[in-house]
Amino acid sequence: MDHKYIYASLTRISDLHKEGFEVKPIPKKQWETGDYVICRITNPGSNALNLELPSGRMRGVIGGEQLIGALGERYATLEATGTWKEVKDDLKMHVLTAAGLLGKLTSKSAFIPNMMEVVYLGHTHRNGKKLNMHDFVKPVKPVHFETPVILFMGTSMSAGKTTSARIVTHLFKMAGYKVAGAKLTGAGRFKDILAIKDVGADSILDFVDAGLPSSICPRERYQEALQQMLGRIQNEKADIVIIEIGASPLEPYNGATAFEAIKEQIRCIVLAASDPYAVHGLMKAFDVVPDIVTGIASNTLAGIQMVEKLCGVKALNLIDAKNTEELKQILSDRTGFSLE
Repeated sequence: MDHKYIYASLTRISDLHKEGFEVKPIPKKQWETGDYVICRITNPGSNALNLELPSGRMRGVIGGEQLIGALGERYATLEATGTWKEVKDDLKMHVLTAAGLLGKLTSKSAFIPNMMEVVYLGHTHRNGKKLNMHDFVKPVKPVHFETPVILFMGTSMSAGKTTSARIVTHLFKMAGYKVAGAKLTGAGRFKDILAIKDVGADSILDFVDAGLPSSICPRERYQEALQQMLGRIQNEKADIVIIEIGASPLEPYNGATAFEAIKEQIRCIVLAASDPYAVHGLMKAFDVVPDIVTGIASNTLAGIQMVEKLCGVKALNLIDAKNTEELKQILSDRTGFSLE
């Protein structure tokens, strides 16, 4: 590993850490989403801020170090928004996620630390051509997607999707099934999909594997990436795939496009919700009825009763082990797979 740079986890699909490249600044009008760029860290931000490496491990930073990340966009309801398209002539940016998603901060919650500040030094180049994430994606032949899906959606970020997906993945692995895990939308972090691998998933992938730093992009570009993801999932020949649509399908992450592409294979929908009213809003706006509501909204009896009264759907705290047998029964009924 070349220790001249910090390789953020968005570089995990590339060979930048092994093969040579040149660093060359280019005019902003030539920049594109997914470009691999070099930046110098000018302000590490809070002491709590770390960068995620291609392995998924976290690394502390020191001001003045150089980082390789990718230009992208983030539109998080609870934390921060930003885009490379707002970078000014001073070429100053922020690290929008620990994975090395780079862009100009446009808004931030008062409840999160100041974000890491960087300044653009140049694009990675080979043979006179700038390098983009999609340059490292191995094309997959289009195939008909027919793997049964358990879909995890959320009313917002940090509602409990990944935790719930981990629990369900574990149940299917304990029952002896081959399980694939996928995160089809969101902003680049490796930790979410690694959490599914850690509980036994036989294979994992996300939109980064399809060449996107986040799934905020034109619908046509996302559809191309989605076909790559679904093709790879199908080629795994798994019994079941645990799919997470990051953030909320109503946010600009192309969640609605992902849902439409897989809806014929969905056997069970688990909705992680921040509160009961958010459940009602998503059901009405997105015209979907979840099989289970979980997450923050199911933490207390008051929340559970409100979800069931307001929305007429089952609320279940998946973290509570006393609910495991009921969860297994619901999953078995919806998917046809025995979890005994």
